[in-house]
Amino acid sequence: MILTGAGQIGMAIARRMGYGMKIIVGDKSMDNAGSICDTINKAGFDALPFEMNLASRESILALIDEARKHGEVSMLVNAAGVSPSQASIETILKVDLYGTAVLLEEVGKVIQAGGTGVTISSQSGHRMPALTPEEDRLLATTPTEELLSLNLLQPQNIRDTLHAYQLAKRCNVKRVMAEAVRWGERGARINSISPGIIVTPLALDEFNGPRGDFYKNMFAQCPAGRPGTADEVAHVAELLMSNRGAFITGSDFLVDGGATASYFYGALKTENR
Repeated sequence: MILTGAGQIGMAIARRMGYGMKIIVGDKSMDNAGSICDTINKAGFDALPFEMNLASRESILALIDEARKHGEVSMLVNAAGVSPSQASIETILKVDLYGTAVLLEEVGKVIQAGGTGVTISSQSGHRMPALTPEEDRLLATTPTEELLSLNLLQPQNIRDTLHAYQLAKRCNVKRVMAEAVRWGERGARINSISPGIIVTPLALDEFNGPRGDFYKNMFAQCPAGRPGTADEVAHVAELLMSNRGAFITGSDFLVDGGATASYFYGALKTENR
């Protein structure tokens, strides 16, 4: 298993699906990767930390090469990324959009027959107004090294870091659809999960950031009336990555306690932007 992003959601999924495997945990911070490996290794898993930068194809390839030293790659869990309060527009696009596209592309070249993957997107991609069919096609199929040159991703067309994040997450979902076709040629499957407010260190950064009140109100006003947990995302990943999800590929699953429903048709509708 390749796990990118040494956080709570990735760890929860790895604990569901990574038993009996070598798990290569890639993160920009070796301290974070080492901490996750220490936690799950003490629970009986076999994990190895690896320093990687999702914004770099060279770094992604090094991660894949390390994984292949231990056997065939049969699972990918991509939970790496940065949030609107953590990074600039440029960094969000380079990491969350370009980096995810490269990772899906490169793992798709080596994934074992019968292999599966999930990438963590976000409810934010569902809140952004619909793009044109042509824009969706460009996000889905543009060669990875040309993605950041697309007109809709140029600075003058992006309002702020939230808008950049929404575009990145919309791209993740479209990219998964296109990659599902390529992965299918190898007998493998890939899907995405779009979580809502999940209590993780990243979410806590958002709660304490400039849009903290917005996010706190979002989970208070959603039908579930609370934020979610990493394990609730892992429930969905377990379905998608197990044989019970064998007919599911190229799909995105919104796991947000109904926040998006409220945003369009409920209490959050009058407060959205």
